[in-house]
Amino acid sequence: MPSHDGRQDDPWGSKGTPPDIEDLVRHWQARLKQYLPGGGPGTVLVIAAVAAAVLLAWSAYYTVPSDSVAVVQRFGKYLKDVPAGLHFKLPLGVDTATIVPVKRQLKQEFGFTTPGARDPYQGARDRGQEKRETEMVTGDLNAALVEWVVQYRISDPVKFLFEVREPGETLRYVSESVMREVVGDRTVDEVITIGRQEIESEALAKMQALATKYTMGISIDQVQLKNINPPEPVQESFNEVNQAQQEKEKLINEARRDYNKVIPLAEGEKDQRIREADGYRLKRINEAEGDVARFSALLAEYIKAPEVTRRRIYIETLQNVLPSIRSKIIMDEQTRGVLPLLNLDTQVEGQRP
Repeated sequence: MPSHDGRQDDPWGSKGTPPDIEDLVRHWQARLKQYLPGGGPGTVLVIAAVAAAVLLAWSAYYTVPSDSVAVVQRFGKYLKDVPAGLHFKLPLGVDTATIVPVKRQLKQEFGFTTPGARDPYQGARDRGQEKRETEMVTGDLNAALVEWVVQYRISDPVKFLFEVREPGETLRYVSESVMREVVGDRTVDEVITIGRQEIESEALAKMQALATKYTMGISIDQVQLKNINPPEPVQESFNEVNQAQQEKEKLINEARRDYNKVIPLAEGEKDQRIREADGYRLKRINEAEGDVARFSALLAEYIKAPEVTRRRIYIETLQNVLPSIRSKIIMDEQTRGVLPLLNLDTQVEGQRP
């Protein structure tokens, strides 16, 4: 600001060094006298009033992020929830606004800590606590090191702030207790291999039930198991057992492959033989039934005319037999002593090929 004599005011002195507080106050008093000709103690009051107004304005507004809400308290008593945006409140500590990230997914890590995590409850506070969290005993009295993650949201900001003291720390205790209970109901093989998904589902349900019971205002989204290992002193032996188990599974799979290759072939051959036998059986039955039907029909005709049927059978039999005989001798029934007259040797020799 230029002075009345046209020179520029220099509050820092000609050398640019900061003056004493008294010099600075006198400088601003001189500046205010230009606008407040009365001067005197009133000038100080004006400065104080302006400073108070600035302080009141500064403490009267606040901004709520888009993923959060603000819980407003008046003299410590809950007043209301405020959505995202720019808002105003009573200054000087009459109203206080606490930002709660209700739309952000939060997580807590057990047994490890993500570098750079800002949430103080995301991971354990020291290495010893991390180790203690992971050490668990399974249902078959084996030890296992279990690392897991709990992902959650703040569903009710009022309950989260006022119903439970230190809800983040309480959630850690609840999660650790539930995980020890669930792991303690299973064998070490189930925990490390086939039971992971079942453990996650059961732990999620129990954690949510306890969070609801304690009115923590928290909704559990997911429980995810990370690394599950045996304790370090037995880890090498456990790896050998796993290798043996894998070799066993490999041999079993190879045996099943050979079984699936040989058994279906044998089953097919068996079915083929059975079908052939059934076909032969049906053929024999049908032929027998046909012979029986033919014999029954012939018997019925024979009963009607026995002599005619007998003669017909005799003639048909001769028709089948006689064509295969080269030499035929027909004898009269009344003839006697025919053998001396018949040279049978000649007849037999003539029949030889």
